[in-house]
Amino acid sequence: MSLTVLTGVIYPAAVTLVAQVFFPHQANGSIIKDGDVAIGSELIGQSFTRPEYFWSRLSATSTEPYNAAASSGSNYGPMNPALLKLARKRISHLSGSVDKHVAIPVDLVTSSASGLDPHITPAAAEYQVARVAAARSISEDRVRDLMHASTEGRTLGVLGEPRVNVLKVNLALDREVKGL
Repeated sequence: MSLTVLTGVIYPAAVTLVAQVFFPHQANGSIIKDGDVAIGSELIGQSFTRPEYFWSRLSATSTEPYNAAASSGSNYGPMNPALLKLARKRISHLSGSVDKHVAIPVDLVTSSASGLDPHITPAAAEYQVARVAAARSISEDRVRDLMHASTEGRTLGVLGEPRVNVLKVNLALDREVKGL
């Protein structure tokens, strides 16, 4: 009984208290807001399909794109024909929007392990700069500046790779157009 109270009540309450006091933004889902309106989470990808937005990685969630309740990988191995079919479809879609002589970054044609990744590589973002700039009628340099401002470095300076948060860069682009 005492172990149940310790591990089932006291420990979770202590962890929640510490998280709320020292890391309230993260403890509450890393929600990005526009005023009082929740736009999305920094941690969950969203589907962007219009040409004036940077496009996210593919979502592997089964019911609807980026549904955190349905998080799972596709479980497609590299030799699975279904994975190849999905990748070819995405390559065909992407090839129509940019220079066909530029290699498409792999993270634009595959999903992440969870299917919810909110980030793309800087190379995947750079691949999309010309399309986004043309669709918004702004310079490619300005789009790049906003992309770089939304690029996160390695965690703790050594873990992972630099990455661009797609929701943040798209919100920055919207603010740029509105002149905010």
